[in-house]
Amino acid sequence: MATAPIRFGIWALVHGPRAAHQDPEEPYDASWERNRDLILAAEELGYDSTLIAQHTINPHQEDLDQLEAWSAAAALAALTKRIEIIAAIKPYLYHPVVLAKLALGIENISRGRFAINLVNAWNRPELDKAGIGFPEHDARYAYGREWISVVSRLMEGERLTYTGEHFNVRDYALRPTSLYRKRPLIYVGGESEPARSLVASHGDVWFINGQPLEDVAGLIANVATRSREGAAPLRFGLSAFVIARETREQAEAAHERLLNLAAKDAPMKAVEKQNTDPKVVMMQTMQKTPRVGSNGGTAAGLVGSYDEVAERIEAFHAAGIELFMLQFQPFEAEMRRFAREVMPRVRGRQSAGSADGRTRSLG
Repeated sequence: MATAPIRFGIWALVHGPRAAHQDPEEPYDASWERNRDLILAAEELGYDSTLIAQHTINPHQEDLDQLEAWSAAAALAALTKRIEIIAAIKPYLYHPVVLAKLALGIENISRGRFAINLVNAWNRPELDKAGIGFPEHDARYAYGREWISVVSRLMEGERLTYTGEHFNVRDYALRPTSLYRKRPLIYVGGESEPARSLVASHGDVWFINGQPLEDVAGLIANVATRSREGAAPLRFGLSAFVIARETREQAEAAHERLLNLAAKDAPMKAVEKQNTDPKVVMMQTMQKTPRVGSNGGTAAGLVGSYDEVAERIEAFHAAGIELFMLQFQPFEAEMRRFAREVMPRVRGRQSAGSADGRTRSLG
């Protein structure tokens, strides 16, 4: 499968550590200041994108801090120069007209570097305790489909009149639209059948949770051939937790350390499981193998020597993955290690492969 060049992104630390909450090397800090410094450093190191997950309350433990995604995204848009800023959104929390206006504002502050990540919610208390309610799985996706159809058309500058099951929009247009392109990109998460249908019809990029290569290849094959109604071919991203060291043994020891620390979070995980819709496919796949990290984490297999991790990334890229949205712990140190040791290996192999291809074509 032909894919765009590899891009690397980082998950913002909007609700603390990604692997274990009782790690002495990763004190809990979900502050704006830490996230600002982390993303500015990532941009300087050559990372291409950042994903800011959206929760109004911390999904792991309600008395822990939680950064607000959209105000942070606006601030980051003004502070950064190159990195793509993706803000997640749960449709029930914002009316589509209001959200489209917010998205266009951040799009223009960032000069065309903004994207939204549509997720249809898995954490029941976040909606239930607000009095919004928590519809069943497929109903949430039906709502999300109608919601994004309104948002995308408004972001494109259409003067919209729309009547549906959930929304009644009359003669509405937003100005200014994007000053840099047709509209902000739309990333979609979720792997259930309703999620696959939604991303095929309304998404630009499908975010796949970390899992083995053969499973990811199967998911891509399933969705890549679906009708796109004249839209550009769908692109693919993968979430993954990285543990890279000089040797595989060192990486496995670091993985074992995090697994042992994560085991201390069992009470927190039990509450999180109780609050999660059991129909969410992400939660089902994450139970298949021991792993650390959220959204599949180390299940993607990016644990090993620098060369092994680089080779694994290339294999995912060959299967169709363009964007790797990465997690680390301790985050700053390991983010720098990856930029120093793995990124050059991947870029070097890509350059060598391109040169070989040109030589063969000339021969």
